[in-house]
Amino acid sequence: MNWPSHGSNPRYLYEAMGHTLPKEYIDYSANINPLGPPSSLMEKWMDFYQEIHVYPDPFAKGLKERIAKKEQIPVDSILIGNGGAELIALTARMFSGKKVVIIEPTFSEYEKNCRVNQCDIVYHQLKGPSFELNPADIQDSLIEADALFICNPNNPTGIQYPVSTILSILEECEKHNCSVILDEAFYDFLVDYESYLSYINQYSNLIIIRSMTKMFSIPGIRLGYLVAEPFVIKQLSELQSHWSTNTIALVAGELCLQDGLFIKETQDYIFLERKRLFHFFQNQNFVVTPSEVNFYLMQDPYLQDQFELFEYLLHNGLIPRHTFNFPGLEGKWLRFAIKSREENDRLLEVLAKWRQLHPLSL
Repeated sequence: MNWPSHGSNPRYLYEAMGHTLPKEYIDYSANINPLGPPSSLMEKWMDFYQEIHVYPDPFAKGLKERIAKKEQIPVDSILIGNGGAELIALTARMFSGKKVVIIEPTFSEYEKNCRVNQCDIVYHQLKGPSFELNPADIQDSLIEADALFICNPNNPTGIQYPVSTILSILEECEKHNCSVILDEAFYDFLVDYESYLSYINQYSNLIIIRSMTKMFSIPGIRLGYLVAEPFVIKQLSELQSHWSTNTIALVAGELCLQDGLFIKETQDYIFLERKRLFHFFQNQNFVVTPSEVNFYLMQDPYLQDQFELFEYLLHNGLIPRHTFNFPGLEGKWLRFAIKSREENDRLLEVLAKWRQLHPLSL
């Protein structure tokens, strides 16, 4: 079956399944902040309208300065992009034809862009349900590698790797002149995340990608940034299209970064809802990954794969993210975003009925 390669494609998903999209449905496949965008964006929206007749700042000076001040990093270590997806594409292009290691399961855009750029791809597959990453296991793969893609916290598992693990990998990669592309698209959903931005000066091989569309729920605007040594920023900026980031995204980004209370409210909400959901899953004998962010992998351990459960949820108008095209997962898990309390309750209600129909026996 030709599965859609991303979440948040309900119409295409139902078409692939041979079903009709119901009039009412809940999409759990997109990992976006369930609280929606900050209210400040709505309040300032008409001000944004006044800017659409003006060309964007090609150097994104205002947003870069805002990020630099917030994160205590140099302005010339920042590159603004049209979402994390553009920054991943630029990075893959910089390593065109090179040997690249990808830690799986992970975001499909790494492989997709590396293939487009004729990279020699080596996969390191982690095993569930813990999906533990042991640096010693990838040492041999790094000896001749030019770059390593790693997502932390990981998408799709939601797992945050220990700081000691990431630093050990950075050390090993530095020995072999291998760059580390660390995708932190969901870092700000973590309450206790230890930023790696301070290591940019220590490890010239470190490239960090951050998305602003997930936390601030602005995927329609597209905004992200990359942090690296200035010479890396220069290389990447030369590959970037002129005016790749629009004016509204730039001014919205500056406004979002000022709203620290919004981020704290989101973190608190996600923490409490995740705890509530996981308590239900444990009681009903569903298996979940030890996620620390706004999404998680879940499975019914009494199924060989999750297709039957997946189809049952779709018939009830609930749309998880399938994993049939995640290397190493191949449909054995379903990914769910944490939504509003009401939407989460609907999921629990439908799963409770599923468990009644499929009691705890093989």
